[in-house]
Amino acid sequence: MIQGSWHHFNPVRVEFGVGCLERLADSDIVGSGQVLLVTTAGFVRRGQAAKVCEILGASRTSVFDDVTPNPEIDDLDCAMRVLRDCIPTVIVALGGGSVIDAAKAMAVGFKVDAGEAPFAAMLRHDHERPEHAVPVIAVPTTAGTGSEVTPFATVWDRQEHRKHSIAGNHVYPAAAIVDPTLTLSLPSEETLHTALDAISHSLESLWNRNRTPLSEGFSVRALREAISALPAVLTNPGDLAARSAMQRASLFAGMAISQTRTAIAHSISYPLTTHYGVPHGLACSFTLPRIISEHLERDGEPPEIENLMERARVLLVSLRLDERLRSFASQAQVEALEGEMAQPGRADNYVGSVEGLDRFVRPVSDAKDGSA
Repeated sequence: MIQGSWHHFNPVRVEFGVGCLERLADSDIVGSGQVLLVTTAGFVRRGQAAKVCEILGASRTSVFDDVTPNPEIDDLDCAMRVLRDCIPTVIVALGGGSVIDAAKAMAVGFKVDAGEAPFAAMLRHDHERPEHAVPVIAVPTTAGTGSEVTPFATVWDRQEHRKHSIAGNHVYPAAAIVDPTLTLSLPSEETLHTALDAISHSLESLWNRNRTPLSEGFSVRALREAISALPAVLTNPGDLAARSAMQRASLFAGMAISQTRTAIAHSISYPLTTHYGVPHGLACSFTLPRIISEHLERDGEPPEIENLMERARVLLVSLRLDERLRSFASQAQVEALEGEMAQPGRADNYVGSVEGLDRFVRPVSDAKDGSA
């Protein structure tokens, strides 16, 4: 399934390890100019933002803390109107995937000459997109999205029920500071949902037309780490070794999809999030047990990878994801969105058929996959 010719490019400088946040200011990327810290009100309230400002230098650091889950076009345009007069030399993103995506989008937005609504201009009206951006240093506080090492920023449009992607080599963060201690206080549901995203990334990079030897290596390592670490962190949230393993899984899976992009499970997920607010990690993972079964029956895998996929399927079934999904949308509501689930640029990465996607969203009835 790996193409005869392939390429690999990832320019993100990664600093990983317990306590590495303290070395944030040592990066030559920070320089001596003005810094914009993009985060959430929660990180300000709990003091983490103040700590980052202290490390960077409070006098030169401005804070934007109005990021909400699933950054939205109109909200980002409001942020740009607030910040337009204080263009930073570097942006530091402290938070989960939504914060990092917002920061990467804003880094591009600062370079758009489109009045007070650069994101509406780019994403709704096809305004020319710049090919450069303000440098971003990503400091992830969740283990799942891998956004700290990918060239994509996901932006949502509630008005039109759509998901957009700002993509390109200029969207890669310049650096990632990955400190597992920042995930220790992550609530159980958010721990689960973000971890499910990492598992989805690792699997989708494997059943992917763009799979390469390097993406496969990252995916396999990510899946192995996540399968072992997720039950441990759900049982004991203070297990720093398991938290570190989940951070590695997220990072490696992000490295994989930075080359392949995601595939069918993410394609199916987007309308569920835009219409019903299903958390991204849940929306892109509830289909995985059925996709794993189909993939292994159709294409097979080397024994090591087949074993990992089967272990992942068993773990995912045990988490009863279909039941969790029902708290957001009924089965009828999910199936009614089938016409929106084959998203270009994602569904066509899948090595299998994209016809009849309802086979992946129907309640599990095969005993092999668990019981509905």
